[in-house]
Amino acid sequence: MKVRYAAAGLAAALAISLSACGTGGPTRSGSGAGKSGGITVWAITGGYNDVYTNSVNAFESGAGQKANLQLFQSDAYKEKIRVSLGAGNPPEVFENWGGGGLKDLVKNGLVQDLTATVNGDPQLKSRFIPSLLDSATFDGKIYGVPMNGLSPAVVFYNKKIFTKYNLTPPKTFDDLLALAGTLKSHDVTPFALGGAQKWPELMFEEYLIDRIGGQDVVNKILSGAPNAWSDPSVVQASTLARRLVGEGGFQKGFAATSYDTGQATALLYTGKAAMELMGAWEYASIKKADPDMLKNGDLGWFAFPQVSGGKGDPSSLEGNPANYYSIAAKSAKPQVGVDYLKKAVMSPTYVDDLIKNGRTPPVPGIAGKLAAGPDGAWNSYVYGLAQKSAHYTLSWDQALPPATADTLLTNVSQLFLGKLSPQAFSAAMDKAAG
Repeated sequence: MKVRYAAAGLAAALAISLSACGTGGPTRSGSGAGKSGGITVWAITGGYNDVYTNSVNAFESGAGQKANLQLFQSDAYKEKIRVSLGAGNPPEVFENWGGGGLKDLVKNGLVQDLTATVNGDPQLKSRFIPSLLDSATFDGKIYGVPMNGLSPAVVFYNKKIFTKYNLTPPKTFDDLLALAGTLKSHDVTPFALGGAQKWPELMFEEYLIDRIGGQDVVNKILSGAPNAWSDPSVVQASTLARRLVGEGGFQKGFAATSYDTGQATALLYTGKAAMELMGAWEYASIKKADPDMLKNGDLGWFAFPQVSGGKGDPSSLEGNPANYYSIAAKSAKPQVGVDYLKKAVMSPTYVDDLIKNGRTPPVPGIAGKLAAGPDGAWNSYVYGLAQKSAHYTLSWDQALPPATADTLLTNVSQLFLGKLSPQAFSAAMDKAAG
């Protein structure tokens, strides 16, 4: 399985053409919602809702087929997918993260092979930056197509706060710690953190390991190499993460703060926290929750800083290249699902809707369109990051096998809470990976 993307390959592709649902159940949307017959499309609720709804409506109008869009909270969505597909009553089309979770479903015969569909339709295949198919490709076969925007994790910051205290984006992690100390001295929380979901904590651990150990260490971890987690760079990364926690880098009660309900995001745009490390989708979330922050130019962003003496390339990215739509192998209407992928996903209107929502479509040849769009500075920044990155690594809780990923999230939470030392964290992960 490929989960990393060399800068040369991604740059060439560009240049050639240039989180189970809640107890209340799913949110239903789209004109096909609740209709009998047709296909069912599952996706994760959030800043993309309008894009998904418009896509379903356009498909119904153009293809004459019914489509029932169901939107779910991300917290336990992976488990819901596994249960539904395994029980033989799946949606026709379902969103996923690619990587280890999708590979596990493929291994169990639960996902339709889309290789002939993609390779046999030049128009469909040309919609996507080629390397973005890698996270949904196993043993040379394609099992998903990109369905939302490029989403590397970056640090968002509140420019009002930075201006008030004469701060600038840090270039190194030492600079970041010093900046955090200054903010704390003014009673401002440095980082908003939605620790209730655990994966926002993992972003810090991923980037620190990458910046300290470099891609060789990352590759060993993701490939399940023996004792990969006990590499000294991992222990050092965990030590720095614990230092950030210990020095008050996050709000009190961060472990109980929910990202999914918008609590963590609100800390940033209300000025209670100065920064947030989050996937690029956060831009659209803030745009919807507090449009004035964007209109007034108060939202800034920067890449996760380098660690002094580290082996990692500072251009390397962690995050989601994109999420994917796949088709259930036991779907009652697989061909209608295929028609949906061909006619509705990343169509010109779909791409325009993504751009309107502050997202960066994973398609080639749109640099000019992005720059001219309503969020030109942001979308051009993300597009440039992907183009220039030495490595673009899929989020580890998606890249690793599900059981290992679940253990990783638990152990990262224990590390941040001080219940596991850096050495104990490494030992626990080596045991889980073995």
